[in-house]
Amino acid sequence: MATIADKRAGFRRLHQDGFFIIPNAWDAGSAARLTALGFRAIASTSAGAAWAAGKQDGELGLEAVLDHLRLLVAATDLPVNADFENGFADAPEQVAANVTRGVATGVAAISIEDWSGATMYDLPHAVARIAAARAAIDAADPAVMLIGRNENFRVPDMAPAASIARAVAYAEAGADCLFVPFLLDRGAVAELVAAVAPKPVNVVVQDYAGIADYAALGVRRCSVGAGLASAAWTAFDAAARSLKAAEPPRA
Repeated sequence: MATIADKRAGFRRLHQDGFFIIPNAWDAGSAARLTALGFRAIASTSAGAAWAAGKQDGELGLEAVLDHLRLLVAATDLPVNADFENGFADAPEQVAANVTRGVATGVAAISIEDWSGATMYDLPHAVARIAAARAAIDAADPAVMLIGRNENFRVPDMAPAASIARAVAYAEAGADCLFVPFLLDRGAVAELVAAVAPKPVNVVVQDYAGIADYAALGVRRCSVGAGLASAAWTAFDAAARSLKAAEPPRA
């Protein structure tokens, strides 16, 4: 059985060269199934975890997410990349405290985004939050990776250049991997890869046929966000509706 140290070291090695897919699990069963299918790492999904708990994305608090991460880590020998939302705090010092608790769950990486839940943090504050997360990780276990995430899709008119500039700033502040979820234009992705090199880039995909294109651009990994969870719940809803339709009326 892989130790936490094994998982963390292995996850870092995955980012050194080549390309891999990191699917997002939302419960112990999905983590186990993805492991059995031969993937080399998994990520959590805040939306998928919330749906499994009967809530909407963003409604799970810190304690619930920490429990969820422990569940995923225990369910698989694969490294787990934590979707840690905005660190469940605005202030850098509280982000650091929460990240320390996140590291203690056994995850191999923690993603911190720059969206408060209502607005995007201004760049100096966002950078300070990444730096605080980096310091907390280094104090707990430097083997854990920090993913710097720009929530570009929250601001419809945000230009790719602004997202790339944020990614560069997060890389300089200590992020090990950069993630701009819906920066999907091939030219912009190539610019992002070049701007933060040699640090790796994650791209979230919905069109699986395009994965090879991103790999060719130098993207190190592709995740799917809530895509698998959404597909599972869509199938569940369809089956449940069919079941309900088959129920005869009460006399």
